Amino acid sequence: MIRLLLVFAAMLAVACGGARSARLDLATVNQAQFTAESEDVDPMLLKAQILLDRARFSPGLIDGRLSENFAKAVGAFQQANGLRSDGKLTAETWSKLTATSADPVLVTYEVTRKDLRGPFTRRIPARMERMARLRRLAYRNALEKLAERFHVSEKLLRMLNPGGGFRKPGKTLIVPDVGRGDPPAGVAGIEVDKGARLVRVLDASGKWLAVYPASIGSDENPAPGGTAEVKRVVRNPTYHYDPDFAFKGVKTKRPFTIAAGPNNPVGSVWIDLSIESYGIHGTPDPGKIGTTFSHGCIRLTNWDVEDLGSMVQPGTKVEFKDEIARAVDELAP
Repeated sequence: MIRLLLVFAAMLAVACGGARSARLDLATVNQAQFTAESEDVDPMLLKAQILLDRARFSPGLIDGRLSENFAKAVGAFQQANGLRSDGKLTAETWSKLTATSADPVLVTYEVTRKDLRGPFTRRIPARMERMARLRRLAYRNALEKLAERFHVSEKLLRMLNPGGGFRKPGKTLIVPDVGRGDPPAGVAGIEVDKGARLVRVLDASGKWLAVYPASIGSDENPAPGGTAEVKRVVRNPTYHYDPDFAFKGVKTKRPFTIAAGPNNPVGSVWIDLSIESYGIHGTPDPGKIGTTFSHGCIRLTNWDVEDLGSMVQPGTKVEFKDEIARAVDELAP
């Protein structure tokens, strides 16, 4: 009886393992071809996400799975390329997408001593008042730092590298090649689409040069309307809390400042707008972009806001359009 149970357990483990994901390695992902979309981590979906990211139609956090942000990125790419914009990865869309780059989507990367040296902030409290006691809001560890560098979830980075090695200098890892190249020329303005929860970068003709998923305001703290302009771009910003904000969960009635770092509430870049106290900024939690509320500002992943920050300058126009859609999940800081 015990032997039969062990055999059944082994069979179940194999079956479940196959259901979770296909094999993820350099050859399988780089050579992936169009197939029907899968609900699980899939080499084709991973390849598509990396190609979209590289083409600046950002899917947000790269995880190899179907998601709302992935569908929005596909839809934006389709519309920009004269295809039917339904957000579904069709054979025609795949053909256009793979034609954007012949370079491998997965490459090898050698972990450096700098990757491992930090500094790190290993424990970050959830409450903002307690964050203000820290000297920096750095990455928690090398794994988080590497995952953000390559625009992936920590889970996917582990799946690509089942042997670990995130603490060993000289270790070779498999990572996405998310090099986007030089910022596009001719940026004329930014469009913040509150209904679609997207930020678009436009040239003078209205062509989309980049599209990023975003968390944009809430019912209690809506994003502004009308037009604004960029005042300045602040890299590695500190965060200043004003009690007049009255954020849910913040009990103090005194102002405080949270130190800089990628796990700061506004992430690695703050793009200051001409509307007082509003900006476009990063986040310490890229997996929630596009699925949560914000406190009125426009939140992107750190890598997307860094990319956007490289394109804009003081005076760049920002237009807010459409009514805000009801986001899902929770209100995040």
